[in-house]
Amino acid sequence: MILESAMLYVTKGNESAFEQDFAKASTIISSMTGYIHHELYKCMEADHQYLLLVQWETLEDHTIGFRGSKEYQQWKEILHHYYDPFPKVEHFVKVSL
Repeated sequence: MILESAMLYVTKGNESAFEQDFAKASTIISSMTGYIHHELYKCMEADHQYLLLVQWETLEDHTIGFRGSKEYQQWKEILHHYYDPFPKVEHFVKVSL
């Protein structure tokens, strides 16, 4: 399992519309092969900043499967116009202690 993280900076004043559209777009990502779970958090100090966490079975499920899909084009149409700057996406693996 890998964890995708994306810090989302939504243009100020569009937070409510973004949250509504994100709820719609969630059905897209949750239908993808390799998808496990996702969560969206709103920053308490800066209400236009969000943290998106998505669990995928493999890195390729996200980078090739999702991003290379027609569904990703729908995701982009719904959400990408809200971001300024564009999110930095990173992937993490759990460290066994």
